[in-house]
Amino acid sequence: MPTPSRETAERLDRTDPLAAVRTRYSLPEGVVYLDGNSLGALSVGVPAAVQTAVVENWGRHLINVWTDDGWWDAPLRVGDRVGRLLGARAGQTLVGDSTSVHLFNVLTAAARLRPDRRLLLVEEGGFPTNHYLATSVARILGLEVRRVPMPDMASTLRRLGERVAVATAGAVDFRTGELWDVRAVTDAAHDVGALVVWDLCHAVGALPLTLDADGVDFAVGCSYKFLSGGPGAPGFVYAARRHHGDIDQPLCGWHGHAEPFAMVPDYEPTTGIGRLRVGSPNILSMLALDAALDVFDDVEMAAVREKNVALGDFFIEAVDAHLAGRGFELVTPRRGDQRGSQVTLCHPEAERIMRALNKHGIIGDVRPPELLRFGFNSLYISYTDIFAVVEALRSCT
Repeated sequence: MPTPSRETAERLDRTDPLAAVRTRYSLPEGVVYLDGNSLGALSVGVPAAVQTAVVENWGRHLINVWTDDGWWDAPLRVGDRVGRLLGARAGQTLVGDSTSVHLFNVLTAAARLRPDRRLLLVEEGGFPTNHYLATSVARILGLEVRRVPMPDMASTLRRLGERVAVATAGAVDFRTGELWDVRAVTDAAHDVGALVVWDLCHAVGALPLTLDADGVDFAVGCSYKFLSGGPGAPGFVYAARRHHGDIDQPLCGWHGHAEPFAMVPDYEPTTGIGRLRVGSPNILSMLALDAALDVFDDVEMAAVREKNVALGDFFIEAVDAHLAGRGFELVTPRRGDQRGSQVTLCHPEAERIMRALNKHGIIGDVRPPELLRFGFNSLYISYTDIFAVVEALRSCT
């Protein structure tokens, strides 16, 4: 295979079927943005949508905006748009509160569906918030938390059997970008009667997901990474329809009530996914997300996935060819089917290198002490961008 070069990158960009989608994002001139796995780039349709929501809708309709402009139903409507990217049929996905709130709610609800089981399994090395929330749920419900390395999750589920109530894990490792087998772990849980709650923060908008087909019970995720919903954009929650009638969540707010405007003192949950609503959502952020999702209307997730695998392959090959002997170690799996939409390198001077990259107009991020993360959003990252990063890394070391 020829050594990766700028000429190769330019040729790949000329034949990239997603190249034109880059114009749907507002990216600063001269910047290579590889931190979209933390905060996605601004979609060009978002400013006008927020302007309309503030000036036209809220400004003119006042309190009637909730009914006249469809704000009350936005969590369900936008939820279904996200659900399409999850491989979920309508009526199973809700957008509204933060990812943390959703995770706390569904971990509790899932554990309550298995009241005679005392173990809550958590992905070892997963995102810290998930550990904190799992520990809190366990403390409230009298459960035992056990941390399990993801390569061992399926076998641990089968070994512990009926002792396990719930397992929770991220579909993609936030540090290394390693992709886990959602279906295999879900099947292992179901084989012993346990439930699984998946964190899709680093998967949604980057990978084709098939939650319904995989038999997933619950899932949560954020919308400000690959979906580009914006800073503090609302999270989403998926609950398989078979669980809707039995969901007993801890945070019972009036938006989830069967008759929210009756203002009665006793709580009666509504039917369907709406019972996972809590209080008034951050509606302006939700409408920004709604506009950002327009980008995906004519984009096939299979094409997105094909490109981010190819971008990762090109980056890894270029690192091998041009950065050998400079202290870099590949952390992410080499095989495209084993990684998400990021590549992580290890280097003892990671923080210094990232500061130097920033001076070159390249934005990635660091996970202390030694991890350099580079997120590849197929909708606005080019092969030329990738090669520019490798050139800059060479000059920094």
